[in-house]
Amino acid sequence: MNKKILIIGKKSFIGSNLEVYLSKFYIVQSISYDNFKKKKQSFFSNFSHIINTSIHKNYINKKYDEKYDFDKKIVNKLYKYKFFYYYLNTRKIYKPKLNITESSTLKPKNNYEKNKLITEKYLIKKLNKMLVSLRTTNVIGKRIFIKNRNNHKLFLDNFINFKRDKKKLVVENDFKDFITIDHFCLIIKCLIKKDISGIFNVSLSEKVYISEITKWLSPSYYDRLTFKNKNSDSFTLSNKKLLKKISISINKKDLMKFCKKMKI
Repeated sequence: MNKKILIIGKKSFIGSNLEVYLSKFYIVQSISYDNFKKKKQSFFSNFSHIINTSIHKNYINKKYDEKYDFDKKIVNKLYKYKFFYYYLNTRKIYKPKLNITESSTLKPKNNYEKNKLITEKYLIKKLNKMLVSLRTTNVIGKRIFIKNRNNHKLFLDNFINFKRDKKKLVVENDFKDFITIDHFCLIIKCLIKKDISGIFNVSLSEKVYISEITKWLSPSYYDRLTFKNKNSDSFTLSNKKLLKKISISINKKDLMKFCKKMKI
C-alpha cells in the first residue's frame, strides 16, 4: 500500500511544518482535532501513518483526566484499523543529566510531564509494535500560523517574548539539547519510509549553552544579557538508538546555521 499520512493538528507548529515537508514525498492530509471528531470512521481506513500534534490546554496544566487526552481518544476511535501511530512525548519525563538514553531514569515533575508518561504507557499496551513514541527535545523553528492559539509555549516563543523586553536580564547559562524543525521533519520522513516503530529520543545529542543559541538567534539581544552558570537543569539526550535505525547525520553546526538564518 502507498503510504498515506494523516496529521491531526493542522495549525500547530510541528503539524503545519510536517505537512509542508512530508507532502513532497507522501500523500498527506492534515485536519484539526475538532475536525477529527466529526469524521466518520470510514474516513480513516486508508491511512498508513497517523501523527497527532494537537493537545488540550488542560492536559498541559491539570492532573490527568482522560477527557483531555487527545491521543487516547484518537487511538480508541480508530482501534479497528491498522496504522503506525506517532506520539509526541517530551524529554522532560527524564531526570536531567548528560547522555540520557531511552532506558534512563524517568522523573516527571509537573502535570504535563506526568500526563505524557501516563498516555505513553497506555499507547504501548494498546498499539504495541505500531507505536512510534518520540521523546523530543526543544524543537527550533518558526511557526507557519503565527496568530494561531498556542496551548504550549516553545523555547523560541519564550525567547521572542523575552527579546521584546528592553531590560537587561541575568540568565542562567544552562546547556540544553535542541533540534531544528528541518531535522525533526527529516527524521519523521525516514521513520515512515522504513515503517520503524518503537520509543526514541529525538535530539541533537550535543551540549548547547543558552549563551550560544542566544547569540546565534539574535546578537543584539545577546548583548543585553548577563549569563551566570548554574546547570542544575542541564541535559543532553542520546540519539544513538534513533540514528542507528535511520542512518542520518546531524550536528551542532547545522543548528547554528539554522538559527542564524532565522534572523529573530
